[in-house]
Amino acid sequence: MRLKTGIFSGSFNPIHIGHLALANYLCEYEGLDELWFMVTPQNPLKPQSELWDDQLRLHLVELATAEYPRFHVSDFEFHLPHPSYSVHTLQELHRTYPDRDFYFIIGSDNWAHFDRWYQPERIIAENHLLVYPRPGYPVDESLLPPHVRLVHSPTFDISSTFIREALRQGKDIRYFLHPAVWEELNVTQNHPS
Repeated sequence: MRLKTGIFSGSFNPIHIGHLALANYLCEYEGLDELWFMVTPQNPLKPQSELWDDQLRLHLVELATAEYPRFHVSDFEFHLPHPSYSVHTLQELHRTYPDRDFYFIIGSDNWAHFDRWYQPERIIAENHLLVYPRPGYPVDESLLPPHVRLVHSPTFDISSTFIREALRQGKDIRYFLHPAVWEELNVTQNHPS
């Protein structure tokens, strides 16, 4: 039987409880056998200067996901040409792992400007997409193309930008982060200033 593998691609700059709760929901309620946190080294639509070190972001995702057997951490995109275009990543995933059905996970905020992505029609034609709700970005399900499905997960209005700014200000935001991530960032002072 082919595994249903969710691909949750992102900067995870850093990973927070919103990412984890959403991923948990997708595994438990949307029929995914596993979910891969695909840490992106460079998003073409985001400034590179805001990104924390690749290895630090990857390490924090590993810490946050270690206790849940359906979660896996991937540095797959680290070994592909930069910047990382999702269409190329998905193509390589299909080639490398032919025994899996991949479900590409994006927020409704990204879906709202999906036409700005590189080769969006090809992504839709060759893959399953799961679109999760983001505050302020409603989706009309009746207009979704085949292989694109809106999931009705809870919404989590937390951003990595908020987390980074709170850390810069010295705020105690331990409940916004997995305990192992909070400990790593707080005790070792590993986060950029």
